[in-house]
Amino acid sequence: MSDTSFLAWPFFEDRHRTLAADLDVWATRELAHIDHSDTDAACRALVCALGEGGWLKHAAVGSGGADPLDVRTLCLIRETLARHDGLADFAFAMQGLGTGAISLFGTDQQKDEWLLLVRAGKAISAFALTEPSSGSDVANSTMTATRDGDSYVLNGEKTWISNGGIADVYTVFARTGDGDGARGLSAFIVPANTPGLRVAKRLQTIAPHPLATLRFEDCRIPASAMIGDSGMGFRIAMSVLDVFRSTVAAAALGFSRRALDEAITRVTSRHVQGAALFDLQMVQGHIADMAVDVDASALLVYRAAWAKDNGAPRVTREAAMAKLFSTDQAQKVIDRAVQLHGGDGVKSGETVEKLYREIRALRIYEGASDVQRVIIARETVGQ
Repeated sequence: MSDTSFLAWPFFEDRHRTLAADLDVWATRELAHIDHSDTDAACRALVCALGEGGWLKHAAVGSGGADPLDVRTLCLIRETLARHDGLADFAFAMQGLGTGAISLFGTDQQKDEWLLLVRAGKAISAFALTEPSSGSDVANSTMTATRDGDSYVLNGEKTWISNGGIADVYTVFARTGDGDGARGLSAFIVPANTPGLRVAKRLQTIAPHPLATLRFEDCRIPASAMIGDSGMGFRIAMSVLDVFRSTVAAAALGFSRRALDEAITRVTSRHVQGAALFDLQMVQGHIADMAVDVDASALLVYRAAWAKDNGAPRVTREAAMAKLFSTDQAQKVIDRAVQLHGGDGVKSGETVEKLYREIRALRIYEGASDVQRVIIARETVGQ
């Protein structure tokens, strides 16, 4: 059983504590039944289960009387799901990230059309921002959206798109010519069955997730598919990431907690020369370091989430700190857990081996660790 004493911290309200306890019970009961042998099918099943369980109402908000995005809730859900099942965390996160622009900036018609389906687990969403030549450098995106009467025609390529190939709807960012760099981007809703949109390549990673390169060739969408105003795309993308970047840190925290749990079980049950492995002072030192990293990560994660929920217009610095520290330290915590498991730690299918593969991508996506350092430095000096 993972440590839950952090829920008594003043960052949380009673509703958060109730949600965390209920989700832990649900995840223990429901997630063990999901077959992971086919990643696409597993993601579809997880989205359906999360929708039926009512958890996706926290990810896709703004329609049908839904509450506004609550970042502490999002973080608690991602932490808990990641502790149980990395793919379940992925499935939840992408329902939120994929529709975040609609939740924050969409029209009532756009919200009614998509958010109810996504919340129910009846539609899978995706966030199409990254391009082959502009990963973290979003302002230099080259994909175009050319106005043609009451339509826009999209041409270009997006890559490393989570849920690529299985999504029903994509939030796509393209250049509309409103200005150079960041000023020229706009955001659009593009259903997956739109003519001219195709999956160019499925991408395989060390931790199986549905990922793809998408190609847009004279892909025509109605002008009403634009989210917000023309030229607002960069602002929209950064606003969405400002909400969801802290949740990436929360997922890393969930992986860390599970690794610490697994390590404690291992060192207290494994015996060497008649004594528990934990009796070795070096092992105690490893456990202590892991525990410190977990708690420090949690403090940074929930500080950022609390600040956003309490009216901070931007939490760019706080979210960047949480993501940088939590993902980097999770890598170290999990590595120690693998080491404490000895040969079993690198055996395919072992929990710590799966965690070792899961954590690596979190230090890259939604802003790589070195990009977070640049953000933190600039925000610190700017303040």
